[in-house]
Amino acid sequence: MENKKNEIILANSTNKAEYMRLVRACKSGKIIRIRRGVYAFPSALASTIPDIEKIIPQGVVCLYSAFRYYQLSTHIPSATCLAVAANRAIKAPQYPPIDLYFWKKNYLSFGVVDIAIEGYSVRMTDLERTVCDAVRYRNKIGEDLCLEIIRTYLKRPDRKIGLMMEYAKALRVAKILGNYLNILME
Repeated sequence: MENKKNEIILANSTNKAEYMRLVRACKSGKIIRIRRGVYAFPSALASTIPDIEKIIPQGVVCLYSAFRYYQLSTHIPSATCLAVAANRAIKAPQYPPIDLYFWKKNYLSFGVVDIAIEGYSVRMTDLERTVCDAVRYRNKIGEDLCLEIIRTYLKRPDRKIGLMMEYAKALRVAKILGNYLNILME
């Protein structure tokens, strides 16, 4: 067990002494068990987006968490939104709170970037993909939030509308996004 108070710990199940120290630390409240073989100090979990890669490998931060990261919305997510391949059998840990979204593998293959947040490496949908996902999930997130995200995106100087439309075609929301853009850009 490492002594760095802001890290997530991967347990080595073959070392019994290490395992017993982890069990004692969990019982005393010094560390928190996230899932089998993964533990963390409470200070490491104070972040809104912990080291997701260690908790759920190949997960992609998306939707509400990405909206917040890119400052597209004022909505504060109650959990980290994470997309994983549809065929994976995953049980999210109780802490930190994670909302899982199961996407087809081809939807996880584009518009995903690695971002460093508070010293952690996080896979996240890029800005344009995040806007397309808002349109794609407009019935779940609400029309108001979807419109807020598109309006905020259009005000950004770093927007890439051409790339966004490519993503929209791949996600099959190009016509809907085009309608929103026509209305908002008039």
